[in-house]
Amino acid sequence: MWIYPDLLSTYGDQGNALVVERRARQRGLDVQRVDVRSDQPLPTSGDIYLIGGGEDRPQRLAAERLLRDGGLNRAVDNGAIVFSVCAGYQILGREFVNDLGERSMGLGLLDVTSTRGEGERCVGDVLADMDDNLRLPQLTGFENHQGITHLGPSARPLARVRLGKGNGTGDGTEGAYNGTVFGTYMHGPVLARNPQIADLLIKLALDVNALPPTDDRWYEALRQERIAAATQPA
Repeated sequence: MWIYPDLLSTYGDQGNALVVERRARQRGLDVQRVDVRSDQPLPTSGDIYLIGGGEDRPQRLAAERLLRDGGLNRAVDNGAIVFSVCAGYQILGREFVNDLGERSMGLGLLDVTSTRGEGERCVGDVLADMDDNLRLPQLTGFENHQGITHLGPSARPLARVRLGKGNGTGDGTEGAYNGTVFGTYMHGPVLARNPQIADLLIKLALDVNALPPTDDRWYEALRQERIAAATQPA
């Protein structure tokens, strides 16, 4: 399910929903994509929920509506998979700073807390090594955020940066995850650049260790192009 495309689809993150749908169909899976707008109740019967980035005011509105609705928390309690980007990542945490300069309550699905950085905005390509437990290749993406996200004891870093700012804390972490809930600052869209993450979400939803192979030539060409561009001298 693609959550609140009317509020959280500023940076092309809807591409993540397209990639998950395509990767599933390539394996012969009967998948149905559902876009849930912010004026609609969020179904709790989904397998995979995707949340994108957005500006500060839409982020606040999305968080308020998701808290009132309660559907995403119930879906996670039922074993659903959640993958979130940027503003969506902050919403999944315990709290973040909204467009009014006030602290907004998050959904508490990730043990992270986000504040607003005082220095330069984090903008540019990112290369990061994924957490060893995920057994995935190097992460490539593009960050554009002012937020700083601190991880609590129950949140594991999604990756550790080689290039870029990641969570912005200076400790080299990027994103976070706990169980079936994932968050990252990476755009790109990140699942087009890193289709193995999309496959991980599908495997978790199906509770399987592997998926049938598929043609990854286009995805791998994009990955290598972006990795090469990021590592070229300025």
